[in-house]
Amino acid sequence: MSAISHNPASPAIILGIESSCDETAVALVRADRTILAQRIASQEAEHAPYGGVVPEIAARAHAERLAPMLEGVMGDAGLALGDVDAIAATAGPGLIGGVMVGLVSAKALAMASGKPLIAVNHLEGHALSPRLADADLAFPYLLLLVSGGHCQILRVEGVGSYRRLATTIDDALGEAFDKTAKILGLGYPGGPAVERLALEGDPKAVPLPRPLKGSAEPHFSFAGLKSAALRAVESGAHQPADIAASFQQAAIDCLIDRLEKALRDHGALPALVVAGGVAANKAVRGALEALASRHAMRFCAPPMALCTDNAAMIAWAGLERMAAQGAEFAGDPLDLRARPRWPLDDSAEAVRGAGVKA
Repeated sequence: MSAISHNPASPAIILGIESSCDETAVALVRADRTILAQRIASQEAEHAPYGGVVPEIAARAHAERLAPMLEGVMGDAGLALGDVDAIAATAGPGLIGGVMVGLVSAKALAMASGKPLIAVNHLEGHALSPRLADADLAFPYLLLLVSGGHCQILRVEGVGSYRRLATTIDDALGEAFDKTAKILGLGYPGGPAVERLALEGDPKAVPLPRPLKGSAEPHFSFAGLKSAALRAVESGAHQPADIAASFQQAAIDCLIDRLEKALRDHGALPALVVAGGVAANKAVRGALEALASRHAMRFCAPPMALCTDNAAMIAWAGLERMAAQGAEFAGDPLDLRARPRWPLDDSAEAVRGAGVKA
């Protein structure tokens, strides 16, 4: 695949801003896949006392940190605002207060510089992030998008073209990891803590359910698994490490079963791609890689730094859109609104339970 560029002699540079949850992130990315500079400010300390993200605290932290981070990233790259070709920012979905902080800042920068604004769907940032790291990953591909707020299987046809094959009817897997960590007293962020503790446990020790495994419907469900983990803790009959290991294995079994169904129903594609925060889990990656091998599919996962929320993926999504639209590219209107919910596949039917959020 050729590098994205609106001018072969001068590859485009986009400034990306991400503020959809609890990371404030800014990055400068060039169309030749070079991340010129990036900074990410975690809010772990602010939210740890509450065992999860508090939206008001997150929005305030974004507002306090974003301006100095923007100045720092520009200084790191040795660039001025006039050197960039567009400003890309997450416009949803996410915690609306945080999304608004980033989007309003991007609008102000676009207005001040006369550069186009690109409103990026946070999920599309994740969906396209593997292509930032891998120039050989071509469309179409099968994507498992798995994070704290989403768990979906999508057929990625191209930039802006997505077909949702499955979603969660209740909790996302990342949320289930975080809640299980809280149940086990592991603190926040929970996903990495559960993964670490699981290394010390027996994944077969605790008989936990595999919700919807073998079901005729294509979707995911993790609420029952989370509740079963709570009952296992309350019983006092199991070691925390065994509960963590058994929970993680049950979650992996659900992922693999649902992906197997998607492949049976819709056929294999050249590549199986995983993206989102849970893609950083090594056990999940290993199971997905084995699945891809069984189906003669290439397995692709972004580097760990691009799995969790980051601004490089937002900038890259902007570059992908710029390239896809070519001479027609004009950016988005400055009166565009932030969106707390924004599905990648607008035509997908609503599912029972909370899956309508996806």
